[in-house]
Amino acid sequence: MKFGIVVPFSDAPLTVQLASEIEAAGWDAMFLPELVWGVDPWAQLAAAAVNTKRIRLGTMLTPLPWVRPWTLASQAAAVDHLSGGRVIVSVGLGAPDAGASGFPLPMERRARAELLDEGLNVLTGLWSGEPFEYVGKHYQLNPTSFSSSIRSEGMPPPPPPIQRPRIPIWVVGVWPSKKSVGRALRYDGLIPGIMGERRPPTADEIAEIRRFVADNRPADQPFDIIAEGETPAHGGQEAVAPYAAAGATWWIESRWMLPSTPDGVAQLRERIAAGPPSAA
Repeated sequence: MKFGIVVPFSDAPLTVQLASEIEAAGWDAMFLPELVWGVDPWAQLAAAAVNTKRIRLGTMLTPLPWVRPWTLASQAAAVDHLSGGRVIVSVGLGAPDAGASGFPLPMERRARAELLDEGLNVLTGLWSGEPFEYVGKHYQLNPTSFSSSIRSEGMPPPPPPIQRPRIPIWVVGVWPSKKSVGRALRYDGLIPGIMGERRPPTADEIAEIRRFVADNRPADQPFDIIAEGETPAHGGQEAVAPYAAAGATWWIESRWMLPSTPDGVAQLRERIAAGPPSAA
């Protein structure tokens, strides 16, 4: 099992400082929230990339139906190059009650699901490094012709990400919906939720999900299952052990409710410095 930690604060200089502390304390990754309107996580991750050497960097998570997939493709690929291939992109439908309802965005669940599927197609297509065009219900694009015109003026198209065949993509899937979880199986990892409940899955539910993954995805293709929650600074290994045994490959320390105050920052720093649960 690998261990990441969320930095929930909207403070770009602080995030860059914390990235170095997270790496020094032995964590495997740092994740930032991505809101419809807020401090741009990709700018922060770019700065963190040049100030770290080992940890993976990503969002937790990007509401893909509400962002332009070609913009996300550009941002993530740039950070992938800056970091030497350490980016993870996490995507989901987006939460209307997380500050999005005040903007002219699609809120109906079916429309968001369609935009998520098409956005993933566009994202992976643009990262392929090959000629690409797309015709869907919501997106129609042919950047190949645009690239050709740019090339004739001496400007090459953007390079694909360092990581091949693509930057790893983790997708939210609601268990036990086979359709929802099945979407994630087409990519590289699952961030599982529980249908009708606002809580992460238990270790027993993770075990059920792992069996479903094993039955529906080739065994020789790596696939991550992400568990998240809070652990104490000391003794956290006992808390995460059942999730590791159940088949989770990542534990994400997610202290979303920490206040953006000196005390909240101090609490996060204390947890960072104690190291991941495996070292507690």
